[in-house]
Amino acid sequence: MLDIIPLIAYILIAFSIGSNDTSNAFGISIGAGIITFRRALYLLGILVFIGAILQGRNVMKTVGKELVALNLEILLIALLISAITIIVSNWKRLPVSSHQAIIGSLVGSALSFGSKVYLDTLIKIVESWIISPIGSLFLAVLVYKIMETIFRRLPLFKVERILRILLVLNGMIIAYNTGANELATALGPIVYYGIVTPIQASIIGSALLWFGAFLLSGRVVETVGKGITSLDAFSGFCAQFSAGICVLIFTTLGMPVSTTYCIIGGIIGVGMLKGVETIKFSLLRRIILSWIATPLSTFVICYAIAKMLVLPYI
Repeated sequence: MLDIIPLIAYILIAFSIGSNDTSNAFGISIGAGIITFRRALYLLGILVFIGAILQGRNVMKTVGKELVALNLEILLIALLISAITIIVSNWKRLPVSSHQAIIGSLVGSALSFGSKVYLDTLIKIVESWIISPIGSLFLAVLVYKIMETIFRRLPLFKVERILRILLVLNGMIIAYNTGANELATALGPIVYYGIVTPIQASIIGSALLWFGAFLLSGRVVETVGKGITSLDAFSGFCAQFSAGICVLIFTTLGMPVSTTYCIIGGIIGVGMLKGVETIKFSLLRRIILSWIATPLSTFVICYAIAKMLVLPYI
């Protein structure tokens, strides 16, 4: 009977990722008026599934096998707390990293139950969290400069047409990354604990992610696409392309990194080129605070809950 509870928690977290991640893939395109929310949803569902099937096992292995020694209690507490954290953050219109929520929850639960935590893997993951948005920021600046030079030689109407196509293609890359990295992070623990197979997890997870996006992701789309700085099609392309490339690189390495924060890193890089005064630092401070608070809070909550369960048996 208890085996069903982690599966329910997995269903909640896949739904939660969907509620947060249409903004990652197509928030900039929607914010710039290039694609409708409905069409973005269709593309998201298809590409998330392809990403999970083709490349998701790298990240699944890191999170499900190489981070902590899993047991049923760890799995149950970690996935439930992660799902609640992501849903609440989304409802507050604040982008949140599902990776950080899941990793913090797994490590907190494992330590409390006395299960082994593989520090070398944890250190690599945290390093990836730091490097990926910074890398996206600098790559966005580089891409902006290069594309600006190229587009100066083209007629304006051609530039606009090319950018609209490229921006949607970039969104498709990030949607693929969402399946291969973001969703794979949630799938890893239940796959390597043996509850479902990778194929089963990918099919069910992709469907639930799509449903979560359909119901709730419009709120975060507004924050990522329009809230941090004003984005035109060219700026959006540079920010999103840099994020897509960064996430794809880390996915290949098997590292669970945040698409949300790579997108934000790219947007900040573009915003700096357009003028620091265009960046809304009040919102940026809230996002940075969330970047720090999410893994710490899920760690503490899961550690405390697990301790309460363990103490009666000591």
